[in-house]
Amino acid sequence: MPCPSRTDELVFFVNGRKVIERNADPEVTLLSFLRKNLRLTGTKYACGRGGCGACTVMVSKRDPTSQEIRHFSVTACLVPICSLYGAAVTTVEGVGSIKTRLHPVQERIAKSHGTQCGFCTPGMVMSMYTLLRNHPQPSEEQLLEALAGNLCRCAGYRPILASGKTFCLESNGCQQKGTGKCCLDLGENDSSSLGRKSDICTELFVKEEFQPMDPTQELIFPPELLRMAEDPEKRTLTFHGERITWISPGTFKDLLELKAKHPEAPLILGNTSLGPAMRSKGHFHPILLFPARISELNVVSKTNDGLTIGAGCSLAQVKDILAERVSELPEEKTQTYRALLKHLKSLASQQIRNMASLGGHIISRHSYSDLNPILAVGNATLNLTSEEGTRRIPLSEHFLAGLASADLKPEEILESVYIPHSQKWEFVSAFRQAQCQQNALPDVNAGMRVLFKEGTDVIEDLSITYGGVGAATVSAHKSCQQLLGRQWDELMLDEACRRLLDEVSLPGWAPGGRVEFKRTLVVSFFFKFYLQVLQELKKLIKPFPVPNSRRYPEISDRFLSALEDFPGTVPQGVQRYQSVDSHQPLQDPVGRPVMHLSGLKHATGEAEFCDDIPMVDKELHMALVTSTRAYAKILSIDLSKALEIPGVVDVITAKDILGTNGTEDDKLLAVDEVLCVGQIICAVVAETDVQAKRAIEKIKITYEELEPIIFTIEDAIKHNSFLCPEKKLEQGNIEEAFEKVDQIVEGEVHVGGQEHFYMETQRVLVIPKTEDKELDIYVSAQDPAHVQKTVSSTLNIPINRITCHVKRVGGGFGGKIGRPAVFGAIAAVGALKTGHPIRLVLDREDDMLITGGRHPLFAKYKVGFMNNGRIKALDIECFINGGCTLDDSELVTEFLILKLENAYKIRNLRFRGRACLTNLPSNTAFRGFGFPQGTLVTESCITAVAAKCGLPPEKIREKNMYRTVDKTIYKQAFNPESLIRCWNECLDTSSFHNRRMQVEEFNKKNYWKKRGIAVIPMKFSVGFAATSCHQAAALVHIYTDGSVLVTHGGNELGQGIHTKMLQVASRELKIPMSYLHICETSTATVPNTIATAASLGADTNGRAVQNACQTLLKRLEPIIKKNPEGTWEEWIEAAFEQRISLSATGYFRGYKAFMDWEKGEGDPFPYYVYGAACSEVEIDCLTGAHKKIRTDIVMDACCSLNPAIDIGQIEGAFIQGMGLYTTEELKYSPEGVLYSRGPDEYKIPTISDVPEEFNVSLLPSSQTPLTIYSSKGLGESGMFLGSSVFFAITDAVAAARKERDIAEDFTVKSPATPEWVRMACADRFTEMIPRDDPKTFKPWSITVA
Repeated sequence: MPCPSRTDELVFFVNGRKVIERNADPEVTLLSFLRKNLRLTGTKYACGRGGCGACTVMVSKRDPTSQEIRHFSVTACLVPICSLYGAAVTTVEGVGSIKTRLHPVQERIAKSHGTQCGFCTPGMVMSMYTLLRNHPQPSEEQLLEALAGNLCRCAGYRPILASGKTFCLESNGCQQKGTGKCCLDLGENDSSSLGRKSDICTELFVKEEFQPMDPTQELIFPPELLRMAEDPEKRTLTFHGERITWISPGTFKDLLELKAKHPEAPLILGNTSLGPAMRSKGHFHPILLFPARISELNVVSKTNDGLTIGAGCSLAQVKDILAERVSELPEEKTQTYRALLKHLKSLASQQIRNMASLGGHIISRHSYSDLNPILAVGNATLNLTSEEGTRRIPLSEHFLAGLASADLKPEEILESVYIPHSQKWEFVSAFRQAQCQQNALPDVNAGMRVLFKEGTDVIEDLSITYGGVGAATVSAHKSCQQLLGRQWDELMLDEACRRLLDEVSLPGWAPGGRVEFKRTLVVSFFFKFYLQVLQELKKLIKPFPVPNSRRYPEISDRFLSALEDFPGTVPQGVQRYQSVDSHQPLQDPVGRPVMHLSGLKHATGEAEFCDDIPMVDKELHMALVTSTRAYAKILSIDLSKALEIPGVVDVITAKDILGTNGTEDDKLLAVDEVLCVGQIICAVVAETDVQAKRAIEKIKITYEELEPIIFTIEDAIKHNSFLCPEKKLEQGNIEEAFEKVDQIVEGEVHVGGQEHFYMETQRVLVIPKTEDKELDIYVSAQDPAHVQKTVSSTLNIPINRITCHVKRVGGGFGGKIGRPAVFGAIAAVGALKTGHPIRLVLDREDDMLITGGRHPLFAKYKVGFMNNGRIKALDIECFINGGCTLDDSELVTEFLILKLENAYKIRNLRFRGRACLTNLPSNTAFRGFGFPQGTLVTESCITAVAAKCGLPPEKIREKNMYRTVDKTIYKQAFNPESLIRCWNECLDTSSFHNRRMQVEEFNKKNYWKKRGIAVIPMKFSVGFAATSCHQAAALVHIYTDGSVLVTHGGNELGQGIHTKMLQVASRELKIPMSYLHICETSTATVPNTIATAASLGADTNGRAVQNACQTLLKRLEPIIKKNPEGTWEEWIEAAFEQRISLSATGYFRGYKAFMDWEKGEGDPFPYYVYGAACSEVEIDCLTGAHKKIRTDIVMDACCSLNPAIDIGQIEGAFIQGMGLYTTEELKYSPEGVLYSRGPDEYKIPTISDVPEEFNVSLLPSSQTPLTIYSSKGLGESGMFLGSSVFFAITDAVAAARKERDIAEDFTVKSPATPEWVRMACADRFTEMIPRDDPKTFKPWSITVA
């Protein structure tokens, strides 16, 4: 080691308690330390990159400059513990507990129904808690900003925001609130049943019941740390780890000496850039210098001509410093500062901005940096220091390109950054476009500055810099030079665009792809800048009557909207549901918005998930080795280097499997050949997870490539590569019908895949017992019985020796039906071989690489129709990308075909479907199971017909919808009454027809912004299409004190099944819910269970619980008759004395369901869920960005068991569906490697993606005799309603294309990303970009749909 080996003690506080770590390892993160060393498991591990917010905690430090205590939120997965010397950390456990005292934040998020699976909740709580520590009454904008870095996959964000808004100062609330009415309640003419009825509720929680916020009750900053801060330690602190030494100098002089001694050692502050690079890119630095205690790096000084900011200031501090300066100075001097502020609002997340330093951001020189382009055009200067002295260098294109002549010397450090004021006649602007508004790296960003000769529009100086279009930030220096002296007019604009495209060139194969989109943004941004400057010049020139001055080009009013960015607004909305009958007993909870059973535990971090189970004696950790080739023969596997690593116990291969290794086509561990990148080959078992992960890097596998390698549906069709026979349904005479129609339209639809992105990755803990080969398996699964069976066949031991336990699952969405069995079986092989318990927790990258997701789809359609819009014939052929094994692909194909007709009665139909066999990880079950992809095709046909007929799409939908009792294509009878009610209700409550006219009016007045509106009906079939899959069982015990234990076969995935089951038991036994308890789902208590899926969990298990309770009540009847005035406890005691069994199993045989594919008919589904959604959006035609203005959903839930949970399910599914159709894009390399393997590259919706107005109504007075208490399963149906946003976007795009005289019909591609939207809104800028011949280069990514 190049440093003395003495290690200092690390001193910090966690939740008010002192922590002294004598052997602090710089590679250990705060997250790992909290979970493993302190056993504080409320802070969750979900992505490991700081991108999801699940591990958010609060750090408090004394600010050396202001002397105040600073509280800030951070993502613990990126914080090295060595950086916490002298800091106080507060985790969710320190905020409040159900055992002691709940904090108002925790109470309100739970009681507002803001938790579903609860895995993201502790992070949400900590982000809100930190906000409240800094701003006890925050604004709604501050709330939105605080939560923008926290992802949630279940709840749809609305209830989380609702809980946060209870702390906010009342703003933009309803003006009519005092009158008891709300403007949002009124529909078009308020004739809807939702508006009229007095029994409609709009409150899901009672705000008045919340405990008040009392800032005096918070944890104080530890006095010991205050004393340490007042008399700071000036000596250098050193922490030696196993591989890395961390040095924290106490003075500036020490820092410079250390930098001279270790010139290669990087300076590290926030670890937001170095951390992820060291973790995923293998970057390694043996020495790290941590200058956080150096006050000189935090100095801020203001002068008459500019602002100097210390390089050690965090980006959050920089934001505050700039905002303060902007408020003090005249507008003309703050152009650069305002441009920087604009980007600081959307750069990363609040947590990352709190951690990342200005110096780190600049020195990292990421090609996508949001600040460097602005600093470069703003003529910022870098102040460098070393032992030799100080010097200044410009933050120029040469510095950004890393040219040695313009760079820091190895021994120099960046001390501060000087940003000059702008001047009169100078204009600075910033632009960025990313996959979504918040917390996303930009595709392209830009900084632009122009200076005019005073009083004229003649360019004196021009500077334009782009990020995202090369390996470094790129300056268009040549173009700018050639435009000097030119007037700011259309001629200059045209020339500038041509020159910029010439200079800022991007090859067709450029990393990151989206090449033509990026080229278009280069000129679109400049056009926006041109318009902005023109507007500003107009303001300035008025007071300057210059002789002979010419008029500036006029900006048409229709162009002005191009200047406005979409603002971030806090969603508002109303949730409507039917209140329970006034005669229903108060203690009967059915139909009431009861809080999720685990809600409070979610909010305090006390809800235990699979990986929160404390470490077991002699436990080992497992890591998986996966294939790096898509289709290859395995020639050899060399394990020797891996086994030499200290702590490595063994490597598990297919040879260690004593029973069956999966199936012939789907092996648990690969044998001889691999079929995709990410296929599991073997698994390392070691004493720690770190050792296991290091060992997998050392395993050497040699391959021999095989042919043909198939990734895309197109290639699969070409090679006739399919997983199963074609599925087909037909009715009427399609050929004849096509001959008799007025018009025929043909088209294609491409729907991309989707990653489940459950917040809790796949994880399992296998504990071998000491006798009889028994195993206890704790697993995060939707189907523990399947895990049990798979482990049994893999180990060749009877099922009765294996018990699977599922306490709760951190999100599943179909991704935890089949996959957990694979991980459980591999871990069980390891446990059996080593005799030790095995813990397997997948990293997010591995989870996304290995597990597959929703099937990408390609479809061809042909539709024949009359001129009035009546569809007479529809022929659809679908192909889904199944991946390398069958998995659920055949079932998905069947469901897809069965559900394709959606809400429409078309006499002549032909639906065909095939599942393609490709060399990608096998795709699997996903919420909606084929319906969200397939029905998008059907609705695209409707849109195409509307365009050809010149009618609005809703008219075509209405004309072709089922109207009377009828039969589906597979001859199942149903009554569409509720479907029509949902449709009419949705049109009404959304004021659709008025808003359609307003949209058209807006579009006439705006050229560069367009609005679109769409309303979509839905007929969603619930269930498995097989009777045996609809059975369910339960076991209910009554104990002698009167308390009741309920167990059933359903798994708690966040959908509130346990809550609903206790509501059922409470009603049946006529006792309060407080008497009832559910512990877990276990194969030992309820055997042979069915997967919790297909929206039926509460339906079928509810019937089983009901059956058990009715059995018990029947047994108690004689006792109750004898003593009708007795208490429940007395009756139970008497029953025990009379030897009456107080335990009963409950069973439900299931709904009848069958399908005969030979005949093409059957009754495959027990019932349908109907719904409709209307969404309105606005798009920016220049960038492809969009904002969601409003969504109204009406859903037929019949008699909801729990309206709060059901509305939460609808909202969560809608937002997840919206992600599928707008932002969630899976990118594969031409070699079949998944690029999008984490929240950085794969964008699920964030809190800022929720529609500005979001209303959900449950259709009142609806009944179904089939189900328990006439309720319906709503887990999946809302997913497809997200397509209303997609069709609103395509409506807006069609308006843009119509105005530009481009053909209105275009190939439908989902997701409607900014790239797709921008390129579809073709204009002069898309026309002028260079286009590459695809045959001349290898693309960065391929489309697999």
